[in-house]
Amino acid sequence: MARNSNRSKLGTSPVDSTTTAADPVAAALETGGLSFATPTEIVELPSKGEFYSEDHPLHGIETIEIKYMTAKEEDILSSKTLIKQGVAIERLLKSVILDKRIHPDTLLSGDRNAILVATRITGYGSDYETKITCPSCMTSGDHAFDLSEVEVKTADDIEEDQSYRWTDDATVITTTPLSKIEVELKLMTGKDESYLSRLIENKRKKKLPETPLTDTLKILIVSINGLTDKEYIKEFVKLVPARDSRHLRAVYEKASPNVDMTQHYECDSCGYVTDLEVPFTTDFFWPK
Repeated sequence: MARNSNRSKLGTSPVDSTTTAADPVAAALETGGLSFATPTEIVELPSKGEFYSEDHPLHGIETIEIKYMTAKEEDILSSKTLIKQGVAIERLLKSVILDKRIHPDTLLSGDRNAILVATRITGYGSDYETKITCPSCMTSGDHAFDLSEVEVKTADDIEEDQSYRWTDDATVITTTPLSKIEVELKLMTGKDESYLSRLIENKRKKKLPETPLTDTLKILIVSINGLTDKEYIKEFVKLVPARDSRHLRAVYEKASPNVDMTQHYECDSCGYVTDLEVPFTTDFFWPK
């Protein structure tokens, strides 16, 4: 996969020097106390604030300030209660985002991903080692990714083409290639992600078949030929031809500002070379 050299790298935005010391603990010890400000980081938002409503705190705002991870955030991530409730990531985001007007549920998925990667870097550095199974020989082994090389696909990088058009409500309208139906899609938010995660988890508990593709489409689709009835949308998703379904996913991927998590991978066993998406495993926030 070709890399876009014009895209910015995550984690390279300047740190607020007024609140960040090179070694705050050492500086505090020199002065005889432990009174110091937690360092902060400025994170570039993939959306650049362009897709939020006018009453949202991030409307028209291109960056967000977060504080470095501390032991408090580690407690959040290790809380069995929060993990079981599926709210650990929400609490983490709420804790590190300095502007308390911003609720993690209302963040666009791409912006959430950028904040999560930046938060991980502030807590444990950019080296991320996790177990990868080679797509070719199926051998599993540890592989190190460099999170500082994660690229940001911002709103400026999105090239609108003939396959879709934007609306004034920050939704995307496209026509399916096979059935020739006009479908309106929205950008996914944290609330949508949480709902999808709960839905998938409930199906697992009940030992029901998992249907992540159709479940995601039901969330993304706002209208079909101008009709917004939820039952009509569910029926459409159930019957949509695979070619049209793939088209909808491709349009969403092209139109969504996000972080590009694909990085170079080479298998130590068979030498297979490809680009892989950096996986979000338990090692992401609990490095070895």
